[in-house]
Amino acid sequence: MGMREIEKIALFDFDGVLADYDLAMARDYEKIKSPGDLPYCSFKRDEEPPYVKERIKLIRCNPGWWRNLPEYKPGFDILKIAIDLGFQIRTSTKGPLSAINSLTEKGEWFKEHIKSLAPESKLTITEDKGGIYGTVLVEDYWENIEKWLVWRERGLVVMPAHPWNEEHSHPSVIRYDGTNIDQVRERMLWAKNRTHNI
Repeated sequence: MGMREIEKIALFDFDGVLADYDLAMARDYEKIKSPGDLPYCSFKRDEEPPYVKERIKLIRCNPGWWRNLPEYKPGFDILKIAIDLGFQIRTSTKGPLSAINSLTEKGEWFKEHIKSLAPESKLTITEDKGGIYGTVLVEDYWENIEKWLVWRERGLVVMPAHPWNEEHSHPSVIRYDGTNIDQVRERMLWAKNRTHNI
């Protein structure tokens, strides 16, 4: 019996990659902030003042908020390449326990927006993305990228460009800024055709 072929998986993050979390958050934060307050985009991810974090929690707990997130075009550009190249599509996301509705609504969003393009795709909700297998990881948050690369030194990461990841680089990471789609396709094809992808 021959050796089992390693699955060629493109592993996609949810918020900031497939779903435009920040566009929706900025829009809804504007509705509840006080006059003269700084807009949502003024704060670095995970460094918001306590009062801003509480407002974010309030918005995220609103029923239907996650289900109605808009698609994030750069992430879908990469998704379409992955489908075209024949990758198996997996989506991995964290479900914030402060917004328990996210667990159900992310599943509903995934079914509507991803399953329609990739019927065999699967969704995983996890607290740690570092141990999830993939040939390619599509992720915007550097901490998650670093954890994943610890176990996938030869893996490929496609990182949609955001202000919070512009200072980070790594030989295994290609940053997609909307202008370099051909380079992204080339690197993804290379990753798929490698003999060993672990």
